Amino acid sequence: MTPYIYFVYYMKNFLALFLILLLSVLFLDNCAPKADLSTTSWSVTGGGKQGGHYTGARQIDTNNVINLQVAWTYHTGDADTAHHSQIQCNPIIAHDVMYVTSPQLKVAALDVATGKEIWSYDPQANREFDRGANFALNNNRGVSYWEKGDERRIFFVAGALLRALDARTGKPVAAFGNNGTIDLHDGLGRDVAGLYVTSTSPGIIYKDLIIMGTRVSEQSDAAPGHLRAYDVRTGKMRWIFHTIPQPGEFGYDTWEDPVAYQHIGGANCWSGFTLDEKRGILFAPIGSASFDFYGGMRKGNGLFANCLLALDAATGKRIWHFQMVHHDVWDKDLPTAPALVTLHRNGQTIDAVAQPTKTGYIYVFERATGKPVFPIEEVPVPLYSEMEGEKLSPTQPIPTLPKAFTRQGFKESDLNTLVSTESFNDIQKKYRKYKTNNLYNPLSAEGTVLFPGLDGGAEWGGPAVDPATDVMYVNANEIPWVLTLHKVGPKNSGGENFASAGKRLYIQHCMACHGANREGAGAFPSLVEAHTKYNAAQTTQLISTGRRMMPGFTQLNEEEKQAIAAFVLNDASVGQKKFTSAIQADTFLNLSYNISGYNKFQTKEGYPAIQPPWGTLNAVNLNTGNIEWRIPLGETEAFKKKGIITGTENYGGPVVTAGGLLFIGATMDGKFRAFNKRTGALLWETTLPAGGFATPAAYTYKGKQYIVIACGGGRGHISGDSYVSFALPDK
Repeated sequence: MTPYIYFVYYMKNFLALFLILLLSVLFLDNCAPKADLSTTSWSVTGGGKQGGHYTGARQIDTNNVINLQVAWTYHTGDADTAHHSQIQCNPIIAHDVMYVTSPQLKVAALDVATGKEIWSYDPQANREFDRGANFALNNNRGVSYWEKGDERRIFFVAGALLRALDARTGKPVAAFGNNGTIDLHDGLGRDVAGLYVTSTSPGIIYKDLIIMGTRVSEQSDAAPGHLRAYDVRTGKMRWIFHTIPQPGEFGYDTWEDPVAYQHIGGANCWSGFTLDEKRGILFAPIGSASFDFYGGMRKGNGLFANCLLALDAATGKRIWHFQMVHHDVWDKDLPTAPALVTLHRNGQTIDAVAQPTKTGYIYVFERATGKPVFPIEEVPVPLYSEMEGEKLSPTQPIPTLPKAFTRQGFKESDLNTLVSTESFNDIQKKYRKYKTNNLYNPLSAEGTVLFPGLDGGAEWGGPAVDPATDVMYVNANEIPWVLTLHKVGPKNSGGENFASAGKRLYIQHCMACHGANREGAGAFPSLVEAHTKYNAAQTTQLISTGRRMMPGFTQLNEEEKQAIAAFVLNDASVGQKKFTSAIQADTFLNLSYNISGYNKFQTKEGYPAIQPPWGTLNAVNLNTGNIEWRIPLGETEAFKKKGIITGTENYGGPVVTAGGLLFIGATMDGKFRAFNKRTGALLWETTLPAGGFATPAAYTYKGKQYIVIACGGGRGHISGDSYVSFALPDK
């Protein structure tokens, strides 16, 4: 053959091979049923009711993502760094309008192409509600959207009120509930007036229903977390599911106390729902029962706490359930809505639901029946507890697959060696004193290490799933925490002054979050310098209303609140005043045990006491159960300079795209990153104006693809007020 013929021959073969490879890549991303799993509008939190955080848009891909630039920025104008405000909202987009929430719980409608505000609604500007019982600044992760014909509505929660707004104008819908609002206290079946009830995650729409979960207190005064569905037009409650069963209901006999339903709270769905709309099945991840760390007043496995519930979305009737933690005393509530997936195993196609957990396990079930896709074994766990009246479960359910996406133990050999010798010796000494290296060690007076910690494993940001490959992407925290058991002293029956009564009430109601010495821990601020920021009246008001993670203690009378304020502010002049209120006799509220604070196990420098990684991004193949790749997520500046990528704590989830990318913010270094979804290779990163502790959203407008993320900061960093949208530059 002539050189020309050789050239043509080899070029033809090269082009054929290239075409085959190109078609293979396109097939992998297009073989999934795009009708219900691909979206370019993002009209539901998480991208769709399936909870997959997936977009079929592919304009931004692995080759051009390096060219991403800011398309627009929207400022809400109401960040509050002094009070650690955040934005955890995952925006939604419908009819080319984006809906977002602000640090102060405003709702705004934005032009998707420019970020220009169309309208804004401020629930605090209309004083039609009682600030004490119904309004405290809670974190908010988004809104719900419903439309039928010409009607378009936005639903969101501020304080205890579920609100309906006209999506076009932002004005309250008067026909819904009481002039556009429903009090989430109402209809819970027992007197919860004044107790902390709100919702941090948006409800989910099924036909003409909006289905709501709640966030409640995690102390002994918690309201029950029953699930409810409301008519989207009228606000009338259409069904209720009792997460703490009542007499005659399934699961009632799993509580040894026959009247547990009358006083136990919690067992709430705070992290959102997913929905199999075709089958009409609602999936609800349920939290732990209250009080989180002592179960002496709630003996038994306690359905439906710590369960994945499958309910008939139209009626609220139970279809199936699975309890991930029996008799939880470790605060291992289910932290995120599960994801709906279609798996391919052993020649079978399986419609499944996959639930990531704080423990680092993923539980996978057949959607319709609840049958585990992979075997789950009941494993013996430690039984002895120092707490009088406690009765732990002898076993806990552990899945054999998928493989855990976090380390499952914390051995002495895992201690952090990146710090000074003095610092290492300090954590080693403490480690040898604590109860360690078992996920289900009971709490103890000397301290018990919880690892994975109270914030996961998985957290509320949730996972992303690529429907073409059935790979789940989940970010995780690998931070050890230490909980120390504290026996509350005998209640004084008289002769108290404000100082002693305030200390007693602080131990009972406040110590778990703010520590025995008021030094704070984790996301809970120190109160040592509270007297420099607040006076007695302001402190008493804050105790009544709460703020963000702090519930309002409206069950306390004014004198009790004033006594706590005097103790917190170290006010000696008021401390000597005689305290006259009678001691509450309710033994369900006055528990004998508490914890001395939510404390991370850290070195003297403030680093986690365990070797890195401290935060990870994981790709889990749900067909095989294997980990495809695992990388540290986030950087610690001091160690980055030494060439060590540690990972950081992270809050907010990922988004996966048909263009081969995985987008995620979440990290403490304030970066927004794009990874190759097949390999975990970092392709692009940028520094945000404040921490992006939220899940991004992806959408397409007039052929142009955008990625937007809330930059609310907080969590020990400066608070922010912006939404930043990214896109490729115009040609």
